[in-house]
Amino acid sequence: MSEIKGIYAASLSILDESLALDVKNTIKHAENVIDSGCHGVVFFGSTGQSQLISLSEKIQLINELPKSRYKNKFLIGTGLNSLIDTINLMKISKSIGFNNFLIMPPAYYKYGDEDVINFYSKIINEINECKIILYNFEKLCGYRFSVQCVEKLVKKFPNQIVGVKDSSYNLFETLKIKNFSIFPGSESKLLKGLELGCHGVITATTNVTGHLARKIYDNFHSNKELSLNQNLCDVRMSFDKYNLISGLHTLMAEKNSIYENLLPPLKLLDEAEKKDLLFNLQKLNFNMEILKAA
Repeated sequence: MSEIKGIYAASLSILDESLALDVKNTIKHAENVIDSGCHGVVFFGSTGQSQLISLSEKIQLINELPKSRYKNKFLIGTGLNSLIDTINLMKISKSIGFNNFLIMPPAYYKYGDEDVINFYSKIINEINECKIILYNFEKLCGYRFSVQCVEKLVKKFPNQIVGVKDSSYNLFETLKIKNFSIFPGSESKLLKGLELGCHGVITATTNVTGHLARKIYDNFHSNKELSLNQNLCDVRMSFDKYNLISGLHTLMAEKNSIYENLLPPLKLLDEAEKKDLLFNLQKLNFNMEILKAA
């Protein structure tokens, strides 16, 4: 994976009835998402319940990834507050050929730009040969990257800090760094982002909209018609009414009951919410049959 660009899904994690990570079906789901149109997937992003899944289970899954036909299309999200656990997970990933990571700063504690630079510096000083996409999502971790912080990190580590997923949406319109990948965190920002020079998206809902997002991406780069963009945005807005993980698992559970399992405090949509989501998707002519369940 020389340059990171395109349509990526923050892939779902599938759990068994005891709420343990179902490694086989989690990987199969990711492969299906790529088959549907995504260029790749991120394992253990926020949509993959990353903060709720144990380190040992993450390691079990990562050890199985080299067997996948799409192993070159995977990014590893660390989803860990612990600096030491983050470094150890990256070392394990690198030992079996995975070098590309999505890393969010730790949650809960209050800190500033210089503290974030120190956090990533500690990681890169331990693991020099890696490529890191910064994860900017203030709503989840309590910190929002500034343009200046990203610029300082890239200047300090030009070979390691290679991109940003911007789910706070304060960077993708203004950040301009040569050979640096910028991914808004929603399909509703995909077209505008491409027009501004962004490199694609990394989002939750491309688990089910990857076929639409890929058409917009491909059509933009080949100067073709883009009228499907409104439909893509409308589908995303249907999910934005709810917790995205809950909405996606609820929808996919219509195809296969294994998606019903979520780690508390997460839960499926209630019946009224589910009915509303399915009704709105039906109004938008969303094709459930294109979805491939694990």
